[in-house]
Amino acid sequence: MTLVSSNAGGVIMQDYNTIIGTIEFRVQGLPYSIIEQRFKIGSGTAQRIMKLYSSFGFTADELKAKGPTAVEDLFYPKDQMRRKDAPMPDFEECHRRMSIAGSRTNLTFLWIDYKKEHPDGYQLTQFTEYYNRYVKENYGDDDVTMAVERVPGEKMYIDWVGDQPELLVDSMTGEIRKIHVFTTTLGYSSLVFAECFTDEKLDKFIKGVVDAIEYYGGVTTCFIPDNLRAAITRHDRDILSINALFKDLESFYGTIVLPPPALKPRGKASVEAHVSYLETHLVEKLKESTYHSIDEINRAAMIIIDELNGRTHKRKASRRELFERFDKPSLKPLGGSRFSPCNYKVVTSIPDNYHIEYDDHYYSVSYTLHGKPAILKATFDRIIICDEYNRVLTEHRRAYATFPRYITKDEHMPKEHLYYKTANSRNGSFYRSWAMKFGENMNTFIDLLLRSRDHEEQAYNSCMGILQTCEKQSRILVDEAASLCLRCNTVYYTGFMRALQKVGNEDSVSSNDDSDEVVNIKHSNLRGKESYR
Repeated sequence: MTLVSSNAGGVIMQDYNTIIGTIEFRVQGLPYSIIEQRFKIGSGTAQRIMKLYSSFGFTADELKAKGPTAVEDLFYPKDQMRRKDAPMPDFEECHRRMSIAGSRTNLTFLWIDYKKEHPDGYQLTQFTEYYNRYVKENYGDDDVTMAVERVPGEKMYIDWVGDQPELLVDSMTGEIRKIHVFTTTLGYSSLVFAECFTDEKLDKFIKGVVDAIEYYGGVTTCFIPDNLRAAITRHDRDILSINALFKDLESFYGTIVLPPPALKPRGKASVEAHVSYLETHLVEKLKESTYHSIDEINRAAMIIIDELNGRTHKRKASRRELFERFDKPSLKPLGGSRFSPCNYKVVTSIPDNYHIEYDDHYYSVSYTLHGKPAILKATFDRIIICDEYNRVLTEHRRAYATFPRYITKDEHMPKEHLYYKTANSRNGSFYRSWAMKFGENMNTFIDLLLRSRDHEEQAYNSCMGILQTCEKQSRILVDEAASLCLRCNTVYYTGFMRALQKVGNEDSVSSNDDSDEVVNIKHSNLRGKESYR
């Protein structure tokens, strides 16, 4: 269902990432046009967010400290929102069906199907009006093209080449495998970069982006990847993975990721053109040979890429010359470190045992987060777990040993779980060491208590109870009680408690005798002072 304002006639509620991202980008001085493209919002929505932001008087950091739900409620109060029960039709699917060659499908036909599924949905007049708006906003009114002023150093386009030739010979089986060509180009000079991989998974995409940036020697203002349909296998999980990746890229390189409009070839004409160019001039050239390793293919590909970038084309200069003259001086310099590739794993619901599995090990988060989505990022030596907004929840050192399989931080556990973990992790050496702080007699007493059972584990509870009680007493008193037990050979829990009570009472009497108060006691067995003259 779409949330709309009851007094604004259709204000669409935006999520936390869009609200905070709009504010941060605007504070950095970025134009509304880039913000609108980055977050897929209209100018009215972006300006409304900034107007509210100014009226609230909070900084961006103060807003982020409030948390996602509080921020969304602040900008879109629930008491000002009502639910539109009629779901919006899938106009992209409507447009596709009517665009099929030879199709006789029209709006009335599609509206009838829509009403069968949603009897309380929009009527034909509204259906038609919303469809026409959608087509106008996404495809325009006329078959015209737009002259684009390209800005040096502004955009790096990213895509996978569609042609996947069989060029890689498997050294074990002799089978010839497909290769996948990752490619980028710069918006002004069209300087191209390409790298071959065995698949189009997310880790390959990350490596391709990082290698391309190092090839160019700098960072553009914006990255514009294609929609990465090849990387999408499960919509909900992979969308979260890609969103997390894009945010990490933005944060690390100080850039902005602007995915092009879906199903709009004209919205990404530059990348489509250079992909087509590489299919002809790179892939066809690579097909002239076969290769026994990816490294071998990439060495051959880089020779071809360098030759293509050096060719003089219609602008009477080579891509390399235009890059050196215009793009390169406008790129942001690289930092001293390289973006660390990691594997992204999304769980839509943290299990009740508040551990997330990765590589046959289980890493903890706070037990209060069970049932919520999370993103796990695995590097060579670290496991980083973030919430659905890509905010870090916790970090662990990555485990490689077979055991322990459960990597748990004490602060992530509820009190009762922590108690059992603590109790189960203690052994005889622990109790002996603990007893030593109270003196030699206490250490001997605990050692004998542990040895008095067929299995020393049977004495752990008694040791725990005795030593916890000792923590509340003076060490002298505790050691005296242990000495009394050893002399009387009462090496058990109840015996120690009685001994502790006995020496405690004696100590209390002794303390009273030392007081300044004079007590006159008369007794036939007592001698007076005259006996000592």
